[in-house]
Amino acid sequence: MSRVLVVDDEPQIVRALGIHLRARGWEVLTAGDGTEALAIAESTQPDVVVLDLGLPDLDGVDVIARLRRRSAVPVLVLSGRSDSIDKVDALDAGADDYVTKPFGMDELMARLRALVRRGQAEDQPADAAAVVFGDVTVDLLAKRASIAGGEVRLTPTEWHLLEVLLRNPGRLLSQRQLLTEVWGPGYETAHGNLRLYMGQLRRKLEPDPARPVHFRNEPGMGYRFEP
Repeated sequence: MSRVLVVDDEPQIVRALGIHLRARGWEVLTAGDGTEALAIAESTQPDVVVLDLGLPDLDGVDVIARLRRRSAVPVLVLSGRSDSIDKVDALDAGADDYVTKPFGMDELMARLRALVRRGQAEDQPADAAAVVFGDVTVDLLAKRASIAGGEVRLTPTEWHLLEVLLRNPGRLLSQRQLLTEVWGPGYETAHGNLRLYMGQLRRKLEPDPARPVHFRNEPGMGYRFEP
């Protein structure tokens, strides 16, 4: 049974989520503010956290940052804030995904299951197994990629970007995160670089680069690798 911590100061949201989650076999913990959430997360070690940004004591982004200093637990942000700046701030602080209120329960459940699977996979010992998606096979240790057995040549920057994406399957990574990780400090606003190299990865690795299924873009927010 997976354990989820729901953090929201709206009782009706907490109650509705609790009913749906328990009906689907989840163990549900709840907190009404950020301070309580941090204490519960430390003492119970949930499998995933559903976090509202508008908390009465701490800003949700601050809660994410504090969680990240002590835990790698997946965090799904659930918020009424629709501004992309808030979403990017949450992702940069360490959130794994973002759903805006009002939301569909089926979509929320699917995203939670994906986050739990990713968290469980990261807990397993690292090995040299290749990453496979579609007809593509990528050996990150040997730095080799192939499509249906035929080798695909990638530049060093393409490799670095690909590695970051493949090591975070299903996770929405903000543009700032990717730029800082691949190009380094000072490139946080070099969005043209990111678009260029994402386009090159799609041309080399997607079956139809114009309709990507593995390297997905969420406009104004970032990119997600879908195996």
